Amino acid sequence: MSDANDLFGHPTGSGQLSLFGSGESRMTAPAPAPIDYPARARAKLRGVLELMRAAKTMPWSERDARMWQVVFPQMANWLPDDEANQLRFEFAQEIERLKAA
Repeated sequence: MSDANDLFGHPTGSGQLSLFGSGESRMTAPAPAPIDYPARARAKLRGVLELMRAAKTMPWSERDARMWQVVFPQMANWLPDDEANQLRFEFAQEIERLKAA
């Protein structure tokens, strides 16, 4: 009975792929590429610092500046402690300079 057809006339024999099969006949999604969070965080943090260093006055609205004061230190948590602390220190210096401007 392996040569039987389904209601639509398609063969239901062993050559048909099963939606619920296992092994090679089972279709799987490709594995997602790994994300390098430290590298992405480092690039973003350095970009923010570059923007701040180039600015003569606060480059953001008051609301956005408050957001960066929360987000920047948290993003730095993706980095090794010594690098994260250095970037946080530089960010704090730039915030103070821009607030005074």
